[in-house]
Amino acid sequence: MAQELTIGKVAKLAEVNVETIRYYQRRRLLAEPKKPYMGYRHYPADIVKHIRFIKRAQALGFTLNEVTILMGIEAARACGKTRALALDKINAIDQKLTGLTIMRRALTALVRQCETGNSSKRCPIIQVLEQSESYRGK
Repeated sequence: MAQELTIGKVAKLAEVNVETIRYYQRRRLLAEPKKPYMGYRHYPADIVKHIRFIKRAQALGFTLNEVTILMGIEAARACGKTRALALDKINAIDQKLTGLTIMRRALTALVRQCETGNSSKRCPIIQVLEQSESYRGK
């Protein structure tokens, strides 16, 4: 018989919280073993591999919905679909980086205005934050 683990042991081996496992079960990312009458659920040892897959995918920026898709693709061994999802994720990251670059430039410009040291004026950062229109570092 294959080794079966308690949820606590699974959590420890996968380096997650027990509640994370329960959440993944509610999201149907992991199967929930049947609970024996007056007993504890026992999990197959390979569930640790599945949890680590989910965590690595999340670390790369995939949402749990996307992880569900990836798990289905992985089972079908369809590399083209996986590649397309990864390319979509790269595009989303590029868009976020562009937005972060714009935010960084705007904040840098505001900090430069603060560094002028004119204490008679209000703080330019506070002034911009109080304005209704957005600041683009102009």
